Amino acid sequence: MIFESSKLKLEEVGVIHLSPGGDCLICKDLNSGGNVMYTVFRVLDHDLVRLVISLFENLGAEESALVDSFATENCHIFVFPYRKERPLQDFYMGDTMSLEKCEDICMNVILACMTSGLPWPFLYCILDQELLNLNKDDSVFFSYGVRLKSLSTDIREKDCVVACAGILMRLLESKAAVKADSYMLLQKKIASRSYSKFTELYRDVRMAATPAGKVGPIARFKIWFSIHKDRVFGILFWICLILVIVALAMLVTNAAFGDVPWLRIFINNFKWIGTESLLQ
Repeated sequence: MIFESSKLKLEEVGVIHLSPGGDCLICKDLNSGGNVMYTVFRVLDHDLVRLVISLFENLGAEESALVDSFATENCHIFVFPYRKERPLQDFYMGDTMSLEKCEDICMNVILACMTSGLPWPFLYCILDQELLNLNKDDSVFFSYGVRLKSLSTDIREKDCVVACAGILMRLLESKAAVKADSYMLLQKKIASRSYSKFTELYRDVRMAATPAGKVGPIARFKIWFSIHKDRVFGILFWICLILVIVALAMLVTNAAFGDVPWLRIFINNFKWIGTESLLQ
């Protein structure tokens, strides 16, 4: 089967998946001599076509991952890049990698998300369906063969960031035993869904991943505080509560007796010993 637009002449060479709403295929571009491959969606569902078009129309053509979009016969064609898959879950060996290398790969996952050229609902599907791939140089790229029926217009950047953070935590899980700052920080932030932007996630991972010898005391304190802030606030709360109780006890004692007797232990009331004055 061949799909042709003003830019591309695509011939089907493989199937990624088939679905009632539309099929996801691998096609080669005959205009390039068949050397360039693409991920091609042949969508029959008109509502789904309108949804995909609306998601990508807000992205500039230069930054969008969508290569081409055109109608043909009784369907609509959406064209995305294609690369031979190297699934992250198959090629990532966290148990045998150094912590530094694991953290580098985590930062590459975030960078791939930040530069994806995809609307949030589409990116979320990639993350949720684990269509991430690991290059031999540890860079990360996406497969685009998502299940389009999973697209939701309710997805925002925050949802994508939380999903990405969950993937990173699983990648670093093998380093939990060594109490890696990056793992502990992600664990805290994910539990409270604190992340709302990819820049925040990248900043945290990069800061926590910096070797201890290369980071200043202020940055180290920030990392430590981010991890332990709940415990710190808990301790401060109890200290404040104890101080309030002590202050109230002093007020009640002073009102009842005109004095705070137990404070005398902090005051030197001895002025004379025999005939000797201690005031001299």
